[in-house]
Amino acid sequence: MQSLTELLTLTVRKGASDLHLKAGSPPLIRLYGELKPLDLPILTSEDTRDLSFSRLTEEQSNRFKSDYELDFALDIPDLARFRGNVYYQRGETQSCFRVIPNKIKSIEELNLPPVCKFFTDRPRGLVLVTGPAGSGKSTTQAAMIDYINSSRPVHIVTIEDPIEFVHTDNKALINQRELDRDTHSFTNALRAVLRQDPDVILVGEMRDLETVSLAVTAAETGHLVFGTLHTTDAVQTIDRIIDVFPQHQQQQIRMQISVNLIGIVSQTLVKAKGGGGRVAAFETLVGIPSVRTIIREAKNYQLYSMIQTGAKQGMMTLDQSLANLVNQGCVDFEDGLEKAQNIAEYKALCSVGQQQPGDLAEPGHHPSDLHPSTDADARKQGTGSLKSIFGIKI
Repeated sequence: MQSLTELLTLTVRKGASDLHLKAGSPPLIRLYGELKPLDLPILTSEDTRDLSFSRLTEEQSNRFKSDYELDFALDIPDLARFRGNVYYQRGETQSCFRVIPNKIKSIEELNLPPVCKFFTDRPRGLVLVTGPAGSGKSTTQAAMIDYINSSRPVHIVTIEDPIEFVHTDNKALINQRELDRDTHSFTNALRAVLRQDPDVILVGEMRDLETVSLAVTAAETGHLVFGTLHTTDAVQTIDRIIDVFPQHQQQQIRMQISVNLIGIVSQTLVKAKGGGGRVAAFETLVGIPSVRTIIREAKNYQLYSMIQTGAKQGMMTLDQSLANLVNQGCVDFEDGLEKAQNIAEYKALCSVGQQQPGDLAEPGHHPSDLHPSTDADARKQGTGSLKSIFGIKI
């Protein structure tokens, strides 16, 4: 039987994103979104248990035996980091390992929407990165945090479960806190973080009412806050945040979100044309004044049409993004169709060769609407980035 290190090395060399270990099956890898068995012997119960426990500390082993599941990070020098999860399945130990590259890719290397730089240049507010599991949310957040790290002398605090991408201080000071190692919960860490003089806060996952409430409060008190949610589009993200709260608090959270939301990036991964990997498609929502009004007045059903026509403000629907990828020859039509939300719109955009984002202007919006803050100092600070990203005059 190969060691866990050898299996993880093979996973990385094949370009896979995940390794699965299950009794009664050979090791499997997820390659370009599909599970494929490795040409190795079938694992026994003893094999999966020994492999899963081989890199755990005594404390982690005891916690797993007590809780029946465990999240942890594993670092193999000169190879990669891995996010591991060990769990029981029908009384047997199983595990899954997600590959986290050592090198953090830049916003440009990942082809993230240009509006992402605009989001990271804000001095305060709430930025949400959403998408289904395995859609690259952590990679996108890491690129945005790395951009801040390389451009601004600020204090960044991340709260993660577990720590995935490891950041090294550049222009910024970065402190990364891991659940069960550096703090007992997201809630405790968020309560304490405001005493740690942060400028930027990253919340690994906004899981419950208290975490969401504290993250919004942190944005409200003058910090730039990044968070993630497992939602598939921008409208659903707003609904999910509001629905977490009891009925009598929902109007209050609508007000808070409408004031503090900078933007939302929702993403999914699509097979690249020719089978050479996967590319990301995005939906972006920018907190311009009209978007804020819709959220405040509980008319979220109007947000989708706002995104459809808000390209000059940096917005784009997932279907527009998918159609762009198809028309640029990056994605096959059928693969894009699998991810499309509005099939009729997607087909129409593909059939007409896709209007470019600049052609989809929202009537009645001035370029200054791009800035979601009314604070004069924030407006002054953001001018340079708006010019460079959108080529507009302020």
